[in-house]
Parts: sequence; structure tokens; C-alpha cells
Amino acid sequence: MPDRIRTRFLVVGSGVAGLHTAWRASEHGPVIVLTKRSLFDSATAYAQGGIAAALGAGDSPELHRRDTLAAGAALCDAAAVKVLVEEGPARVRDLSAAGADFDLAPNGKFSLGREAAHSRKRIVHAHGDQTGAEVARTLIRRVTESPGVEVMETTRVLDLIVENGECAGVRASASGRAVEIVADATVLATGGCGQVYRYTTNPQVATGDGYAIALRAGVRLADMEFVQFHPTALATPENPLALISEAVRGEGAVLLNSAGERFMPERHRLAELAPRDIVAREIFREQESGGQVYLDAHRLGDAFQHRFPGIFALCMARGIDPRTDLIPVTPAAHYMMGGVVTDLAGRSSLPRLYACGEVSRTGVHGANRLASNSLLEGLVFAERVARDLVSAAPLRGELPPAQAWRVPALVDRGAAQVAADAIRSVMWDDAGIVRTAAGLRACIEQLEDIAHRLPNGATEETNMVDTALLIAEAALLRKESRGGHHRADFPKAKRKWQRRHIEW
Repeated sequence: MPDRIRTRFLVVGSGVAGLHTAWRASEHGPVIVLTKRSLFDSATAYAQGGIAAALGAGDSPELHRRDTLAAGAALCDAAAVKVLVEEGPARVRDLSAAGADFDLAPNGKFSLGREAAHSRKRIVHAHGDQTGAEVARTLIRRVTESPGVEVMETTRVLDLIVENGECAGVRASASGRAVEIVADATVLATGGCGQVYRYTTNPQVATGDGYAIALRAGVRLADMEFVQFHPTALATPENPLALISEAVRGEGAVLLNSAGERFMPERHRLAELAPRDIVAREIFREQESGGQVYLDAHRLGDAFQHRFPGIFALCMARGIDPRTDLIPVTPAAHYMMGGVVTDLAGRSSLPRLYACGEVSRTGVHGANRLASNSLLEGLVFAERVARDLVSAAPLRGELPPAQAWRVPALVDRGAAQVAADAIRSVMWDDAGIVRTAAGLRACIEQLEDIAHRLPNGATEETNMVDTALLIAEAALLRKESRGGHHRADFPKAKRKWQRRHIEW
């Protein structure tokens, strides 16, 4: 029989959204945080760029709102964007007050940078290019110091517990031990799904678990065709790929093709600072022509290692000196705009189940996330979730006795790895940066075949293939190009698809 644990609030995930929710919710009741590996394993810690917020002179939430809506390509939820930009500055200040060591200007105010598609300098950084790591460090400290928070590491959620049409917690594997965690309110903050692609900047834990778990419970999801590919990951044989922040281009680095020529100025009026989807497609086009693409940061000189110490170190560790060498780059799966549909308080379609962070579809990103809005979304909507959790009434009555079940043992690790690699390969080839109907149909057929051949106990790979199918099927249905979704056979955006969402 599985063990059964009771708590007031349950948070699944340990990125910015999960940690912030747990920290703030612990003021109102006991919280259990589940994380698949350790507290430090999340996409948050990888984030180099920063947090976007209207904090500088000459900026305003209204200008931030316009930039976000423009990037979202007529698919954003206007009310959600308003919440994001108006509450964002206060969340950044809260984090600073909680101990986050953000970079400051000589006058003591936040030192603000600019990134693609932003009309103002509004990006807050920490230690140059270590913003995510600093945010994670700050929130981890707050969570571990909170007496009301219990952290369960190496714990994989298998499925939601649904009783009487409500979410009552989760079934999980805690270091291989079957356990049921029963909660008055459950929060999915499981992050994204970059690992379903061959090239990604996401950590190895980002296998789309939250989307698949929600799907199996009948929770409403939307916009799964909108995957953002970061234009400039370091082109090395690694998983995940190291990210070369957009801020490097913001400081003046330019893209060169294999002939040593700049190509972005003739492709878009903003050149290297065009929206991410455009830059990623143009780099992909150069690669398809048989050439490598490079980032030339020579003009930064010695300033590179001071402005981007983390990127400088990772390049040098791979034998690349950004001051004198060209940096080989490639697009890579980076962020999922779609996910579990929520309202402005983070509530999903299943009562007592919330979602926040990358696993959620709040509506702020639309078809294409504006740079550095992701950490901001995590903070803003985690705060809203934490405040709303207080209203969750205790579960009515006792749950039925736990049924006998065991964590399925993985019988063939090798076969599971082969399946995972096959998912990544077919998704990159046929449901990646450029898509067609023929390619997507072939992709879906291959994914279904992989699903039928998965070995017993391959729970993570099952989540990967389920999430991959959501992406491919949605991409096939949307017969247009918009934001992060590009169909070579329907290369233009269509008016009839404006504000239309594909839902499950």
C-alpha cells in the first residue's frame, strides 16, 4: 500500500514559480514542495537574460504592455498582460528586499538593459548574466528557512488524484516509494518541455511532465503549438546546450554566416534584435543552406568578461575566447508559450488545481514570449496563486482508502533512452522551427509508434511522447504562421486565426 501524507498546500516544481508560491503560501498554512531531482534543478537557474519590468525613467507599464502585445501576435490575453506589467515592478522590488543581489547603477537604482522587441531599457540583471541563478538562490533560501515548508526531493509525480470532480493531490514516486500526497489545493509549477527536442537550452528535467499529467486528468490546455526557439545557443554536442543570452546581441554582438557576412540587417529592420522567432528562423535558414552561424562579439572586447562573466566562463571552458573568436551558435527549443489554461488567480479548469510558471497558459505570452517576461510571469502569477490558495476550503470528508498500487519499475533503461532520443529527433526534424503538413503527419505517426513500443515503467518517456503529440497535433491544426509557430506551407498569418486558440 502507498504511504499517504496530508498537507494544506502542495506545490509541484522548484523553479521561480513553485518556490515563490511555496514561500508566500507558507504564511497561511503548511506546504509540501515536490521536486523531481533537487531544489536547484530548474530552468530558472539557467536564465541569463533577466527580469523585464517598467522600473526606469521614461518607461511605464503601458509601454511594457504594448511591447508584450506586439510580440504575442494577436494571441495574448489583454487582462493577463495588464496584470503582468502593472504588478511586475512590485514583485521585482519584493525579490530585491528578500535578498536578491541585482545589479545597481552608481545612483543606487536598478541597472537596466535592453533586449529584443523591447522599446525601453527595462531588463533587471544580477551579476551580469546570472539572474536566474540569483533568483533561485534567493527563493531557495526563503523556502528552506520557512518552518511551514517541507521539501521532498527526488520525487516524481505520476498522476493527479481526482475525487468528486476535484483535485485532491497527487500520486508520486518518492525515491521509488509509492506515496499519495493529499492537499486542499495543488499547484503545478513543473516547468516546460524543451527536452522533447534534440537541441534545447532546458535542463534534463524539462520533459513536459506537467502537461501530460494535466492532460490525463482532463484539465484544459491550450496553445501547445507555440514553442519558442532561442536563436543563440552555443553549438556544441551537449544536452542541454549552453545559452548565449540575447543581452549579448543587445550589447552590440552581431550574427555572421559561414562567409563572414552579416545577414540580419537585410532580413528585418531590427536586425539582430528582431523578435526571437524571426532571428531563429533566419539562422535556421542559413544552416539549411549548409553553413554554420556565428556570433561576433569582438566589439565588446575586454568588457565581455565583466558584463557576461558566466557566458565568458562557459565559452572559455569550451576553448572559445569571445574577445577574439567567433562563437558558433544554433537555435534551440527554449520556452513553451502554451500549457494549462488558468484564470488571473492561477486556477485551472479542475477545481483545487492551480498552475503557474511555464507549465501554465496565463495568456501573457500569446504566440511569442517577449524576452525576459518569463521570470516576471513566474513571480507575478505565483504571488496571485499564493494569495488565492488561502480561500481553498479544507477537503470535505475523508478520501477513500488508498488503493494498492506500486511505482512501475523500469524494465529496460536502454530501450527508454532510445525512445527518448527518437522523440527528440522526430520533433526537431518535423515539429521544430519550420513545419509542414506532411512533416507533422509523419511526426505524429512516428510518435504514436514510439508510444506503443515504450517499455513498462517508462513514465517520463510517456510524458515526453504525450506532450510531443500535443505540440505536433496543434501545429497541424493551425494552418497559418504566427509567432513561434511557422508553417512553410502556410507562411502568412491569417486573420481568421487571430485570437483563436486550439484547446484540449
